[in-house]
Amino acid sequence: MKRFLRILRRTLIFLLCLIVVLGIATYFYMKQPQFGALPEGKRLEMIKKSPHYKDGKFRNLVEKPTLSQGYSFTGEIWKALTKKYPHTEPIDVLPSVKTNLKTIPADRNVIVWFGHSSFYLQVDGVKILVDPVFSGKMTPLPGKPDAYKGSDIYSANDMPEIDYMLLSHDHYDHLDYETVKTLQPKVKHVICGLGAGAHYERWGYTAQQIVEKDWGDRVDVKPGFAIFAENTHHDGGRGFKSSQALWLSFFIESPAMNIYYSGDGGYSSRFKDIAKKHPQIDWAVMECGQYNKAWQSVHELPQEVAQATSELNAKNMIPVHHSKFTLAKHPWNEPLNEITKYSQNKNYRLATPMIGELVNLNDNKQVFKQWWKNIR
Repeated sequence: MKRFLRILRRTLIFLLCLIVVLGIATYFYMKQPQFGALPEGKRLEMIKKSPHYKDGKFRNLVEKPTLSQGYSFTGEIWKALTKKYPHTEPIDVLPSVKTNLKTIPADRNVIVWFGHSSFYLQVDGVKILVDPVFSGKMTPLPGKPDAYKGSDIYSANDMPEIDYMLLSHDHYDHLDYETVKTLQPKVKHVICGLGAGAHYERWGYTAQQIVEKDWGDRVDVKPGFAIFAENTHHDGGRGFKSSQALWLSFFIESPAMNIYYSGDGGYSSRFKDIAKKHPQIDWAVMECGQYNKAWQSVHELPQEVAQATSELNAKNMIPVHHSKFTLAKHPWNEPLNEITKYSQNKNYRLATPMIGELVNLNDNKQVFKQWWKNIR
């Protein structure tokens, strides 16, 4: 019995030491620059004045559990470890087009999608880059590149000078350290949610470059051209402390046309509210992918994307947040198949460009192929 107790005591001491060592190693690992920074000082005092910051974190307008009723965190972890999900990544190389962004005439209004939620927008001569991720990774944790074959053909070096870089939220698949660090000399201004400026400041961006906004705020670009920071139902975070930087959608109002980008978020009545505030939406760029009924509150299902687009009264819609990274367990091409089905006979036109394809925003007759068909 004494021998057993000695072995048990030594085992417990070993496990305790192991936990302490792993804890210390994790602490110092998370101090690396790619994990960003938390707001402090004047920045923290500024965000405390926001009506959307309560009890030490940002909150959604209507608070509800992340997990849907009938689902549990442990249950979802168990399914992820034990259940096989087919076709979550393509076997084949995805088709793409390498457009030279630097030679697009200034008077052309275009969008070029780079896979997932990254896209370049040029409208009324203003150059805008949204949620750029060009490192091939969806996480700073070590391991192989996560981007699908053929989906990562663009780099930060391919980008022209950028007037405004927009950040919807600070999750790794939208805010990429390597990409943002490389782009810094090319970017005139970054528009991000309150608190997110701490990341950019740590990564070498100047105070003059960083524009932090709350829901409902606007940035005047030039006469007749403004960018509005609007709400969405999501969260944020790059470490152990979540929701320290506000998540956004964007409405871009220009003399040429108006464009809405949903950012990430579950379905809510906000789309009707945005349509009332911004009744003329020519193009909507909508999150459609990496969803699951278990976390439906923070990521829309395809049928909800179609409903939301209709409620926005958008004339045209481009689905994003798919075809580059696997973050959910649905087949990789399911978002495109589903949104195509649910968009039939709707009050908007669905545009499904392949990665890098030039979308002419003034051409309402441009044809887009179902490029994902017959790809294994």
